Amino acid sequence: MAVKSLAVMGGTFDPIHFGHLLMAEEARQAFDIQLVTFVPNGQPAHKKGYPVTPAEHRYAMTLLATASNPHFACSRVEIDRPGPSYSIDTIRHFRKEYPGLDHLYFITGADAILQILSWHDHESLIKECEFIAVTRPGFHLEDLPETTGSMFVKHVKFLPIPGLDISSTMIRDRVRTGHTIKYLTTDTVVNYIMRERLYLPAK
Repeated sequence: MAVKSLAVMGGTFDPIHFGHLLMAEEARQAFDIQLVTFVPNGQPAHKKGYPVTPAEHRYAMTLLATASNPHFACSRVEIDRPGPSYSIDTIRHFRKEYPGLDHLYFITGADAILQILSWHDHESLIKECEFIAVTRPGFHLEDLPETTGSMFVKHVKFLPIPGLDISSTMIRDRVRTGHTIKYLTTDTVVNYIMRERLYLPAK
């Protein structure tokens, strides 16, 4: 069956966790999306100078975390593309890969939406896809039109979801300090982190 509705969920995924998976599944159900494709960054454009785990590890963890959901997929497009990872290039890639799309969404957090004007070629990106901005309890949207412009807001669909106080930073910190990360991400990702000895202090 041809894919008519696709959502791209980009991120560093260092590591992927239940918060990411919940965002994707809530968006999929709310907007009747056939396929959500997770796209781990190759060279994250917004994290220059920030130590990021090698892309192959982040891709492997994302693949493991999404494997059990038939509506999820994982793409290497940004890992295999040289240079910084820009969302506009990724969206155009999926436009070509799925020429019959009726809807192409980009899932992100509402906090990231407030930074949209700093994204590479954001004007083209706004024209190429619709945004699903996932909001958490207590997030205020009153300043969004003033921050991003009223034209952009027309391309954004807001999706409130239950708050999960989980972050990749938290998981990395817990591994480094010897605390459990069980129930923060999938068992497959937990096992991978332990086996590959990721996030441990440098000796």
